[in-house]
Amino acid sequence: MKCYELQGPSGIDGLALVDKPVPTPGDGEVLVRLKAATLNYRDLITVKGGYGSRQKFPLVPVSDGAGIVERVGPGVREFAAGDRVIGSFFEGWIGGEPSEAKMRSALGGSVDGVLSEYRLFPKHALVRTPEHLSDIEAAALPCAGLTAWSAVTKLGGVRPGQTVLTQGTGGVSLFAIQFAKMCGARVIATSSSDAKIERLKKLGADFTLNYRTTPDWGKKAREWSIHGVDLVVEVGGVGTLNESIRAVRIGGTIAFIGVLAGPPPPDLRLPLMVMQQQRLQGVTVGSVEDLQAMVDAITVNGMKPVIDRTFRFDQVRDAFAHMESGAHFGKVAIEIG
Repeated sequence: MKCYELQGPSGIDGLALVDKPVPTPGDGEVLVRLKAATLNYRDLITVKGGYGSRQKFPLVPVSDGAGIVERVGPGVREFAAGDRVIGSFFEGWIGGEPSEAKMRSALGGSVDGVLSEYRLFPKHALVRTPEHLSDIEAAALPCAGLTAWSAVTKLGGVRPGQTVLTQGTGGVSLFAIQFAKMCGARVIATSSSDAKIERLKKLGADFTLNYRTTPDWGKKAREWSIHGVDLVVEVGGVGTLNESIRAVRIGGTIAFIGVLAGPPPPDLRLPLMVMQQQRLQGVTVGSVEDLQAMVDAITVNGMKPVIDRTFRFDQVRDAFAHMESGAHFGKVAIEIG
């Protein structure tokens, strides 16, 4: 089988296409013929060696994949050849509260990922693909989809009539818009592109802000929502945290996910967060049970992920470069089959 492998922190150009034998499933294992993968910003950091000494090499990168069961090992009755499946981001986090042990097996980080024609999965780490989704659409769910689901529904507890603010047009942010609307919430969405803002409106955003032309977007969002927003899906990180704090209502929540916006400002408004009793909630994907709950909701609502562009398996470097450019709207996908 062919797969991409990182031998070291040498960047996008260091991705090597190598040949390996197709593995044989053992007890409780499922061999999946991968059909599609999608990229997350975390994958780009990994390829560039951004995790330093914690990074495993050699490594098959990328966490999010979907495919078809090729063979099952002894003791597997939950799946059969031909079943369409999605792999969970954390193979060892089946359910319950997170722990160091449960979060140790992160695909494309501490263990090999899905940028491969075949991969073995433990049977407990697989979820059936919703019938209305293609393999490419399904491959968008394990990290970006589940992170947004956890931020909005599981940890954010968004209810009808509440207001959610999202940042940018990456996978997590667009999923967050879709899940917020599914919950009956209003959405404020930001972007630096007026063209992308028009697409955000079509996706369901009720109020939009260009954060380049409106640098005090947090203040504007608070004014529009009257008392402040209930939840900010914070993908920018400390670089955008000040405006997120300004946007959130007293007692509201900032779901802290990303690191896209660079270093913190010198006048970080943490005292305001304290005075307004806001909650800063870290979000790191979710469990297999969470993935199943999200898939069930997507199936009932007929929701479809937003796919920006699909690259062939021999265009993996181009896919990473496209994501790095920031030009994408939604998920950057790779067709493996």
